[in-house]
Amino acid sequence: MKLKLDITPDLVAAMATEVKAGEKAVTAAMREAGTGVKSSWRTQITGAGLGRRLANSIRNQTFPRAGESLDAAALVWSKAPVIVGAHDSGPLIRSKGGFYLAIPTEAAGRGLRGRRITPGEWERRRGLRLRFVYRRRRPSLLVADRARINSRGQAVASRAKTGRNQVTAPIFLLVPQVKLPKRLDLDRDADRALDSVPWLIVANWVEAR
Repeated sequence: MKLKLDITPDLVAAMATEVKAGEKAVTAAMREAGTGVKSSWRTQITGAGLGRRLANSIRNQTFPRAGESLDAAALVWSKAPVIVGAHDSGPLIRSKGGFYLAIPTEAAGRGLRGRRITPGEWERRRGLRLRFVYRRRRPSLLVADRARINSRGQAVASRAKTGRNQVTAPIFLLVPQVKLPKRLDLDRDADRALDSVPWLIVANWVEAR
């Protein structure tokens, strides 16, 4: 028996066309998967009440940046990885060097640009000294003496010479550690997208042929 294999130009062209269709399908599938993960993560973040600004820190990029490839890949990341990662893992935050974590009360107000204020910043801005109050079975305090509470509920220096309306206001709660609640599940959406990749490739391959 004698077999003869004749590779015609048409077969070569057909194979080249099929490879091209595969490259387009894989690239399109990874682009869809990456976009889907980005959208799902942004929805999670806003749904958890963490704000649109943090949600917009989620970005994605398909590789190669130009053209198509059978080795296409998608990368989804955050421009604020520490914050997003903390809400995703729910870590236990401890103070450094055995000191306390200072948690501002409502009377403390906010720092510059709306950030959480620190004890040192509070003293500089209010012109008052904070006094440490130890409590055995409850969080200790940093309090401000001879203060008054303004219309926004914040403690400020009192100008009254008679002591009228002056209070000792708790400004910071002092705790050795804080357990940040887990508010996100990013792996869930990433795993769903990964499971969908084969089906996306097949669907896009059929369309590309």
